[in-house]
Order: sequence, then C-alpha cells, then structure tokens
Amino acid sequence: MALAGDDESYVYDEATGEWLPPGQAAAAPARAEARDAAGNVLADGDAVTLIKDLKVKGANQTLKQGTVIRSIRLTDDPEEIDCRHDTIKGLVLRTEFVRKR
Repeated sequence: MALAGDDESYVYDEATGEWLPPGQAAAAPARAEARDAAGNVLADGDAVTLIKDLKVKGANQTLKQGTVIRSIRLTDDPEEIDCRHDTIKGLVLRTEFVRKR
C-alpha cells in the first residue's frame, strides 16, 4: 500500500501473492530447456533429425528415420516441439524422438 507522498506504485506478484515495490517483484519463471534424445539443448529455428520411424496419427503416413525437420518451434512443454513437414502441417513431435543437426 502506498503512503501519501510516495510516488511508487506497488505491483502484485503472482508468484508470492504479495504487493511489492516495482523493483522487488519476482521475475517470470524461466521456461524449462527442451533437450533432444542425446541431451543437446534445442532452440527455436533449429533443424532436427528423426531417430526412429514414427507413424503420424490422422495422416496415415509414416515419417522415416533420418527425416530432417527444419525450423522447429519450442512449446510450453519442454518435451514437445512444433514442426512443419512438406506433407504434414501442424506437426508436434516429442523431443525423445529427435536429434539436433
């Protein structure tokens, strides 16, 4: 609560549930690192290779081992990545089945 004469405004910190001066609010929680099957850190825009054949649900298609997927996007879930393949749009892959190129 600001006192008369204070020109600071307080910020509600959702992490702690308290009202704090602007400089003391906790930073936003960091997103967990997405790692491929070999433990390499993945980033937006990376290219990955499939390490095993994967049947794609709803597309009646199998992506073969060694298929290169370019320009991945990380999601809020560190175990999933958004991808685009020539024939499959809106593809989401588990990081346990890819290796960074």
